[in-house]
Amino acid sequence: MVMNGWARMKTTQKIAAIMLIVLLGAVAYGFLRTGQPANTTATKGAKGVQTTLVDQSPMRTAQKLARLADIPDEQALSREAIRLADHEMDLAYESARRNAEAHPPVLSPEARNIQTRLEKAQELRKADQALAAQLTAEEAKASGNKKDALGDRLEEVKAQLESDEDEVDDATQDLIQAGGDAKGHAEQIGQEHDALSHEVDTAVPSYPFPLPDQFGLVHLYRQWSALRQKREMLEQAKQTVLSAAAGLAAMHDALDKRIDAAKEASPDLAVHSKKAAAGAPATSRKERSHEESAAALARMKEIVLDQKDLTNFDKRADYEKRRAAVYAQWSDLVAARQRDVLHRSLLGALIVLGIVLIGFFFDSWLERLLGKLTLDRRQVETLRTVTRVAVQVAAVLLILLVIVGLPGQLGTFLGLAGAGLTVALKDFIVGFIGWFVLMGKNGIRLGDWVEINGVSGEVVELGMFHTVLLETGNWTDTGHPTGRRVTFTNSFAIEGHYFNFSTSGQWLWDELQVVLPTGQDPYPIIDAIQKKVAEATSESAKQAEKEWQRAARSRDMSSLSAAPAINVKPIIGGVEIAVRYVTRANERYQLRAKLYQAAVDLLGGKNVHASLAPAATRSSD
Repeated sequence: MVMNGWARMKTTQKIAAIMLIVLLGAVAYGFLRTGQPANTTATKGAKGVQTTLVDQSPMRTAQKLARLADIPDEQALSREAIRLADHEMDLAYESARRNAEAHPPVLSPEARNIQTRLEKAQELRKADQALAAQLTAEEAKASGNKKDALGDRLEEVKAQLESDEDEVDDATQDLIQAGGDAKGHAEQIGQEHDALSHEVDTAVPSYPFPLPDQFGLVHLYRQWSALRQKREMLEQAKQTVLSAAAGLAAMHDALDKRIDAAKEASPDLAVHSKKAAAGAPATSRKERSHEESAAALARMKEIVLDQKDLTNFDKRADYEKRRAAVYAQWSDLVAARQRDVLHRSLLGALIVLGIVLIGFFFDSWLERLLGKLTLDRRQVETLRTVTRVAVQVAAVLLILLVIVGLPGQLGTFLGLAGAGLTVALKDFIVGFIGWFVLMGKNGIRLGDWVEINGVSGEVVELGMFHTVLLETGNWTDTGHPTGRRVTFTNSFAIEGHYFNFSTSGQWLWDELQVVLPTGQDPYPIIDAIQKKVAEATSESAKQAEKEWQRAARSRDMSSLSAAPAINVKPIIGGVEIAVRYVTRANERYQLRAKLYQAAVDLLGGKNVHASLAPAATRSSD
């Protein structure tokens, strides 16, 4: 079917569909890519994004997670994580500064050229400084023209000395940028460490406000989602810290092996290596030149500095493990809060299910209770419908309160919502109010025969907003259903009018008409028909009179009679007999058919032409 539909598409439609698919794929790809966290080694300091000489990720991670601590217990753990990260940073900067001094980088050809230029500039500056000092001393002793000449020469040397200073500064900066100035690099590391320490010491933690303790499944889901995200970040930070601790342990082992190899290679320190036998005597020293002694001393200092780094790695790894334990404890605390939120959510779900279950049981109990009442059918139906709708509305409101919770500004919210709903749902509101009118004493019920806006029929559905009729045509028609279901908004009960032919016991006046031809004595037929009608409607007439007398509020109405009435009048070609009688609305057609059958039986033995013209009249009582 998809292929056939594609084949039936026009060329322009195919092109448009292909472009939409391509755009959809591009947007989906961009959505996935932008949702991934950026992979960068830059850290954000007080002055924006900058690249640091020492990895500050332990401190930045601790500071980032501190912004998630919204309760006192979490804030205490965040402060502990920052403290441990601060100690680790001290050790990291100490190790970086020591390595910069003890292990200067190997100069590149460019750096060597810059260093040569720096040394030359420093020598020229030194020579010009000595010349300036000499000229200053000579000028102080000279006089006359010689003093003036020496002064001019001194000014010239000072200008050259200023140029030398600029040359030295420029070469120094070039050498630093080329990575060849070990001392300058160490100074930069120290300055960066001082700036970080000052930032940590003077920073005021900006802890967020705790999440409001609101009851409502929507709010609880938001809390659970926020806690889940926080826990994921803590777990990720813990794994990162554990990986860093493992990396520090690996660096410790590698440095330990390098130190031991250096000790074995040194005649003076070979006895201190791990492979040396216990109690082995120290190697006797032989006469060495000054250069050899200086090289041995440099190697020994390098080994001593490396051993300090060895201890430094152990301490840093320990701080990392302790920080991982803090993050694990923090994650467990967040998990406990998640369980509490989930527990409250399940309580809300239980309340919703309990409300629904109670509603079902209450509806069944109400059905049984109303069945025991000795009330009129219409009153029972009204009570059943009103109470059922009231229970449903109350249940829906309670369930909404459990799901959404109480709004913060309840009065303002209700006012704005009421005004908006009144304007947007005017027809529904009027229809809903009309439903209450229809449920009243003079309303309509299921099974009633009514006329609404010129359409007559039986009420087959009566909802809160709509009324549905099974159309039977006009009230004077034969009354057979047309097969159409006509739906009306209940607003007709307020804005329009309706007729209910089923009130007061659903009694309706109907007529039976028979035409006798000229030349026939009508009185025997009249007496026989009147007797048949009286027999068929005697019980209905008595019940109708009783109900009318109970419902009547005036003396004139209380004297009404429901007994059949017969009317005889001459017409062209014969005599018309009209019998008016009372019947129930839903039995009108069956009773009329029965009476006509009796009239035909009375006339069947005689050669009489009877014209039957059915007519029903609305009760004016």
